[in-house]
Amino acid sequence: MYRVKEIFYTLQGEGSHVGRPSVFCRFTSCNLWTGREADRHRAICRFCDTDFVGTDGPGGGRFATAEDLASAVAKTWQGRPHPRSKPYVVCTGGEPLLQLDQAAVDAFHSKGFEVAIETNGTRPAPAGVDWICVSPKAGTNLILTKGDDLKLVFPQPMAEPKRFEHLAFTRFLLQPMDGPDLAVNTRAAIEYCLEHPQWELSVQTHKNLGIR
Repeated sequence: MYRVKEIFYTLQGEGSHVGRPSVFCRFTSCNLWTGREADRHRAICRFCDTDFVGTDGPGGGRFATAEDLASAVAKTWQGRPHPRSKPYVVCTGGEPLLQLDQAAVDAFHSKGFEVAIETNGTRPAPAGVDWICVSPKAGTNLILTKGDDLKLVFPQPMAEPKRFEHLAFTRFLLQPMDGPDLAVNTRAAIEYCLEHPQWELSVQTHKNLGIR
């Protein structure tokens, strides 16, 4: 059984694939907090602004099999076929690796999708995931130490960029923490990237554009 908050078609808003048409498959549940505001004070990750509670979002629900889930994702894809561009599904959450398993990855592939994950990196990933983006959180034990994007929300006390720059990722991205201090955090991230050019700035363009 797969529990999914929502499935929707949009443009990827951040990271290396920014602007790419994508189906987002947002799984419920996370191992760093419950997603309920009453529990935020005791969460490991207290700055999360994503609603991943329940299965009531557009396209969301409970899917008995991997085939059922992949079929729902395939029905959501709206792009026209093109030989140079495969359909793309981003498995996110919550924490997708609490649920995403080998059967689901294989089912997505059988529908012709490239499979990406956006994860906090505290769980192992099944084989065959095409794109791995890890966003480390302070106070956690990082299990996924290699992949494509390491996208660090910045600043985080006890999760400074230098703690991660030795890991085996292709790109290292700093993403300013959203909230009332966004402008200050953005300037700090810009200055850090300019001083440490192995890091690149990641901006949440979907919020600026008003899309999901």
